[in-house]
Amino acid sequence: MPCEELLQRRRFNGEICLKSNEYLLPPETKTATVAQGVIRGGFVNFLAHLYLSGADPEILVGNFMGDFVKGRVGDAYPPRLRDGIVLHRRIDTFAQVHPLFRQSRQRLANSYGLYRGVLVDLFYDHFLAREWGEWSDEPLAVWLARVRLVVEGHRSCLPERLQGFVAVLFEDLLPSYREVAGIGRALERMSRRVRRPNPLAGGEEELVRHYEGLGDDFRRFLPEAREFVTAFLAGDAGTDS
Repeated sequence: MPCEELLQRRRFNGEICLKSNEYLLPPETKTATVAQGVIRGGFVNFLAHLYLSGADPEILVGNFMGDFVKGRVGDAYPPRLRDGIVLHRRIDTFAQVHPLFRQSRQRLANSYGLYRGVLVDLFYDHFLAREWGEWSDEPLAVWLARVRLVVEGHRSCLPERLQGFVAVLFEDLLPSYREVAGIGRALERMSRRVRRPNPLAGGEEELVRHYEGLGDDFRRFLPEAREFVTAFLAGDAGTDS
């Protein structure tokens, strides 16, 4: 099905809702958690998801838009794009239950509560950007420019709200993740977009406070995440339900 047709479909039978900037969730799919509010209104770990996508353009685009497609994916997308969306969800699940990611969450102050996972997502993006040369032979700026071309080439596939974020994401946010101050600006932006009171603004202080331990967690976690993605793309990680 052409991506242009997807943007004209509005289904709410537990599969997909893409028309306009609304994101409606079936109650049985996800509860209205705080972390959800962040994902609906801000930017979390886009860099890691894009990096883990590999070389397939449709896998990359599907992974990129994963947080903006809710409910069951079904047959609403072309197969490889659908695989990318499912991959995004599998990466999220892999991270949430992984001992190293959980250890990173536990390093942060209890006062951040459910937001600790959101902070760790963003902190891991910081370490990936900061130490990019350890993980890729391609300079970060060159890689970002190339990946943006892929995303822009599939713009009609993207949910409308995400289309409006592409420029700021690639021109401002992702390049800024190399610096702690950039993480601080991203958290401030998220904090303003979450409707309820939240502790995200200033959360970069936790990154500074636990910098060495969080960096060590990340360096041990990322190779295992890459292995997981390789297995998934080879067909060994199961299918979406």
